[in-house]
Amino acid sequence: MTAPIVAVDAMGGDYGPRCIVPACITALKAHPSLKLILVGQSAVLEKILSHYSLADKQRLSVVDASECIAMDELPSQVIRGKTNSSMRVAVQLVKEAKADAIVSAGNTGALMALSRLELGTFEGIHRPAIITALPTEQGRSYMLDLGANVDCSADNLVQFALMGVAALEAEGLSSPKVALLNIGTENIKGTQAVKAADELLQRMPSVNYIGYIEGDGLFRGEADLIVCDGFVGNAILKSAEGMVQMIGGQVREQLGRGLRALLMKWLSIPVWRALSKTLKPAQYNGACLLGLNGVVIKSHGSATHEAFEYAIEAAVNAAQRNVYERMQERLAFLLAECDHSGASIIQ
Repeated sequence: MTAPIVAVDAMGGDYGPRCIVPACITALKAHPSLKLILVGQSAVLEKILSHYSLADKQRLSVVDASECIAMDELPSQVIRGKTNSSMRVAVQLVKEAKADAIVSAGNTGALMALSRLELGTFEGIHRPAIITALPTEQGRSYMLDLGANVDCSADNLVQFALMGVAALEAEGLSSPKVALLNIGTENIKGTQAVKAADELLQRMPSVNYIGYIEGDGLFRGEADLIVCDGFVGNAILKSAEGMVQMIGGQVREQLGRGLRALLMKWLSIPVWRALSKTLKPAQYNGACLLGLNGVVIKSHGSATHEAFEYAIEAAVNAAQRNVYERMQERLAFLLAECDHSGASIIQ
């Protein structure tokens, strides 16, 4: 495809443009063909951009949007009341084919609602879901949903699984192993929705479904794709991030101070570098909203400059590889197979 164009909601997240604008400048340096559209209050954005050389801004433009969406605003209020928000205008740029993808660190519920309203969903999909990678002993696994859908039916869970399979296969992973997250591997355990989803997935020959997985199996890499509702998924994601930070802090504290501590720190540098490469939360920032007619990337609300760069990277990769076009074709097949198997989830 031609050079990717990414629309960035510059007013979203905990840190807003003071974090997002520098991240965009760095992303442009990393991708010589990338073009970015910063959407937000133009006076604020131009003031920050004035601190950077003109050479850095040759592939960067600003689109004015006067309104901002707070992290605690209800999606229904956003849809009715804020027609010129930075988030909405950025999504509309994708709808109008003026951008190939959008990245936002803003209100998750609002981003989901506006994306569904403006872009629509794939045929046969009831709800989009958020997917991202997790580090494991085997490399990486993927989990969805991560917070877009708190209350989920069995049909929702099956659709999440099908969308995840289609996305991973579009990325080149053949026949990914799929599991439902549960409190045990026995058939008698789990909520009614999880049990019903298990029965439906077992009737789908094109899905490499391996059954239930427990929480301790996530990071062993027992499955390529783990499916759960958004409440559980988001809690696990935040807990994992907190655990990594806690362990890092504990290790630094145990090393102490003085000459011995300096020597130990020096000797452990290769280990820390390896762990950072694998476990650093920033590199997993940038979750895809699957099921929408367009590339929408959700960044963590508290993303740092570095973490937001990874979210832009995720948008660039999805756009360049035409992941969503390829995903649509595969998903249509999986939904049809589900219907023909007697496990219809299309309403």
